Amino acid sequence: MQTLTATRYVQPLREGGSLPAVVETEAGALYVVKFRGAGHGEKALVAELITGLIATALGVPTPELALIDVPPPFGRSEPDPEIQDILQKSHGVNVGAVYLDGAFNFDATAAGDLIAPSLASHIVWLDAFLTNPDRTHRNPNLLIWQRNPYLIDHGSALYAHHDWESVDEARTRTPFPLIQHHVLLAKTTANDLAAADRDAAARLTPQTIDDILAQVPDALLSDPRSRYRDYLLRRLEAPREFVAEIDRAREVLAAAPPRPLKARR
Repeated sequence: MQTLTATRYVQPLREGGSLPAVVETEAGALYVVKFRGAGHGEKALVAELITGLIATALGVPTPELALIDVPPPFGRSEPDPEIQDILQKSHGVNVGAVYLDGAFNFDATAAGDLIAPSLASHIVWLDAFLTNPDRTHRNPNLLIWQRNPYLIDHGSALYAHHDWESVDEARTRTPFPLIQHHVLLAKTTANDLAAADRDAAARLTPQTIDDILAQVPDALLSDPRSRYRDYLLRRLEAPREFVAEIDRAREVLAAAPPRPLKARR
């Protein structure tokens, strides 16, 4: 991953709870930056990195990541005191994703055909594996750019790392019931899910996991890499209960009557 220096604060993205922003870097490229000084702190940035890098290893499209260095003078001219406070707490390493200019939010009714069942299966598998609750109909965290989908905003994934002391063997292997609310679940067929499971498990070797974790900078880690490694590799061991939970959720969804149009959002 590149490490780039932030040179200009372009605009905040206020739809994000952590107040990310579009930032110009030294090379002139624009990135959407998540700041370590925001409410969710460094662990949200660790989740962004690990999830984005695992998605890339699986061939799932996500904007290219970079480490963004925020120097002390950066953003001093910003008049908003909330932004100033975040930037002052964010000096040093932060995480950015390439800004996809002109991208629009995914809507299943308008752009559902742009995500093939195989890709949908991989995305659902990824989110269940990494316990990501933020891919729902109300908050899909999917962008369509140049008619291709891109996953964004993974700071809420890997929520086990907020309380490692309570994560025993059972909690490591636990299914992920919130997958029932996934925006792409209805597009995932059993055959595609089984193939996605085989493919993802084969790609995510211990060496691949090690290579991904090695890219997370020490400055963002409050826990040893070995803790993440053990957690991820244990979740990958067969039988994977989170995959069985996806199947159960799909069966419930298939049996449920369609929601009336007035109830849809």
